[in-house]
Amino acid sequence: MPSSRSIRIPLVILALIFAAGGTYYWQKQSASQSQEKYKTQVVDRGDIVQSISANGTLSPVVLVNVGTQVSGTLKRLNADFNSRVREGQVLAELDPALFDAQLRQDQANVANAEANLVLMRAKEERARSLKQKGFISQDAVDQARQQLDSAQAQIKLAQAQLTRSRTNLNYSVIRSPISGVVVARNIDVGQTVAASFQTPTLFQIAGDLKQMQIETSVAEADIGNLNIGLPVRFSVDAFADRQFAGKVKQVRLNPTVQQNVVTYNVVVAVDNPDEALLPGMTAHVQIIVTRHENVLRVPNAALRFKPLKEESGEAAGKNGNRKEKGRAGATVYRLESGEPKPVKIKTGISDGSYTEVLDDGLKPGESLVVREIGAKKDKGAGFSLRMM
Repeated sequence: MPSSRSIRIPLVILALIFAAGGTYYWQKQSASQSQEKYKTQVVDRGDIVQSISANGTLSPVVLVNVGTQVSGTLKRLNADFNSRVREGQVLAELDPALFDAQLRQDQANVANAEANLVLMRAKEERARSLKQKGFISQDAVDQARQQLDSAQAQIKLAQAQLTRSRTNLNYSVIRSPISGVVVARNIDVGQTVAASFQTPTLFQIAGDLKQMQIETSVAEADIGNLNIGLPVRFSVDAFADRQFAGKVKQVRLNPTVQQNVVTYNVVVAVDNPDEALLPGMTAHVQIIVTRHENVLRVPNAALRFKPLKEESGEAAGKNGNRKEKGRAGATVYRLESGEPKPVKIKTGISDGSYTEVLDDGLKPGESLVVREIGAKKDKGAGFSLRMM
């Protein structure tokens, strides 16, 4: 049998091998933890576009609701959805039977009034002749004159009623007030239109779909940065891979207040030469306020970073870390020899991801700390060797 001395020697050698391996593993893990203690991003040069984001709805610049001032039953329909119409073109016709009957009745009333006027004029002339001869009194002459004036008024009334009947007959033919495209039709043949209390909308006509606009709401905090003519970029869900352009056309002065939030309606003019954009589409709008090209910039996460070892009571805003817009001071931390070192900088505009640097305190390619990992691995992550 082998002696106990010959067995002990291989165990000692094996223990030394495990101890050396454990030491190497621990040193490697410590070095890896030191390298991964901070997450960094580099300072670079690029474009910064300061913009205001909002959502809006596309609509035609001119949208006319076409209705009718008379009631009746729709007899003929000459336009449908998406029909292109010209100004004055007949869109629909109501049944004219009742209007024709009323027109003929008023024509007869005019003829009757004219005949009565001739009679009253003859009576008035006869009364004046008899008065000159002394056969009647002045009172009889005055009555004849009053009857003549009444007959003249009756004929004017009958003529006015005749004009109204002709107008109503014309209203039974519904014509387009502008040239454009029918975007909505709210009536069918045989349907009765009642215009007693309010004018019903029969058609909606867009003036020109090649010129459209976006009505969007902008918060009061951003409205001071807007000016007429600012460029606008926007996209729609129907063409997610395509960018459209426009410009600010109008900032309406009437505010909207909802739950103590004040917004203003901003109108964006849009060219739509291929008519790809349709009324009612939702537009995701970016109003470009300022654009700086090829400027030195730092990630906004670096402006928000503060080392954990500093006093937690100090607000990041006291060092300007949260001041990302306007020419203000800010502090970033540059990684030097594995440790973050504070650097004071002056900042310019921001696009939400990057902020412009206005001084020469930083150089392109330098690493800035954006996050401190800080979490150490458990001390018990290693292993121990038990000697028998």
